[in-house]
Amino acid sequence: MTASASVPAPATVLVFLDPAHENGRIADSSRPQLMATDQGATRGDGVFESLLAVGGTPRKLQAHLSRLAGSARALELEIPAEDAWRRAIGTAISEFRSRSGGDADGTDELVVKLLATRGVEGAATPTCWVQASPPPAAGRQQRESGIDVLLLDRGYDSEVGERAPWLLLGAKTLSYAVNMAALRYAHHQGADDVIFTSADGRVLEGPTSTVLLAHLETSDDGAGGVRTVRRLITPQLDSGILPGTSQGALFTAAKAAGWELGYGPLVPADLYDADAVWLISSIRLLAPVNHIDGKEIGTPELRRQLTAELNALYATIE
Repeated sequence: MTASASVPAPATVLVFLDPAHENGRIADSSRPQLMATDQGATRGDGVFESLLAVGGTPRKLQAHLSRLAGSARALELEIPAEDAWRRAIGTAISEFRSRSGGDADGTDELVVKLLATRGVEGAATPTCWVQASPPPAAGRQQRESGIDVLLLDRGYDSEVGERAPWLLLGAKTLSYAVNMAALRYAHHQGADDVIFTSADGRVLEGPTSTVLLAHLETSDDGAGGVRTVRRLITPQLDSGILPGTSQGALFTAAKAAGWELGYGPLVPADLYDADAVWLISSIRLLAPVNHIDGKEIGTPELRRQLTAELNALYATIE
C-alpha cells in the first residue's frame, strides 16, 4: 500500500452562513444539519454553485458568485451578500486544508459548493452554507481519457426559456432530479454523459456542463503558406441553457490567443462534423468527447492536440 493510499480522505467541511459568526459557522458534517422541513429538501427550492479550488485558491469565484446571485433573483430568493459568501468560502477552504495538510507544491484540488435554500417552511430566512470536499476521481480520469456521450431529447423546444421563464431553465437550481436521471440512463446504455437537444432539434447543454466544439479551417495566407483558423463554438444562451462560467472564461482566453468565437445555433450535425467536441464544467474542466451515439468525433490525435491547447489556455484563468 502506498503512503497516499494509507491516508484517509479528509471529511467534508460544512460552513453555515450564520449572522452570529462573521466568518461562518463550522458544522460537523458527520451529523444531521438540515431541518427535515427545509424547502431545499422537500421541494428542491434553492440554488447552488460548484467551483474548483486549486492550491487553496477558488477559481472564477466572482463569476460563480454573480451566477449564484442571478439564480437567486430568478427564484425571488433573498441570499446573503457576496462578502459573507467569500468569508465562509475562505473558512471552508482553510479548514479543509488544515485537515488534509494540503500539497506543498500547491497543486491540490478541492470542490467548493455554495448552497442556498428557501429555508424551513414558514420561516423567512434562507438556509445557506458552503461545502468543501475532495473532487471525484472520475472527473480527472475523464479529462485525460475522454468520454462517450448520448444525445437525449430534453422535451422542450429551444424558445421555451423565453416563453415560459417560470421553468427557470437559465438558473442553477437544486432541482436536479431530471439531470441525474439523464446521467443514469446514459450509464445504463454504456455511455459516460449526455448532451441535451431541444424538441426542435437544437443542441443545448449537458446535465452538468456546457457544450463546446472546434473547427479548424485552412486557407492560403497569400504569401505561399497556409493559414489555419481556429474557431470555438458554443450553443446560444437564448435556447434556455445555463450560462457556463468555464465556457465564458475560456472564450476570453481563447480570443486573446487568436481563436475565433461563435455562438450557435447548433444542431447535432454540427457536432458530428466538428474537429473536436468537449463538455466543460468547473469541476471536471475540459472533457473531450470521443463518441456521440457511437460515432467518433474527429481523430484521437487531433482531440489530444486541441485539448492540450485549450487546457493550456484554461490554466491561465484565475
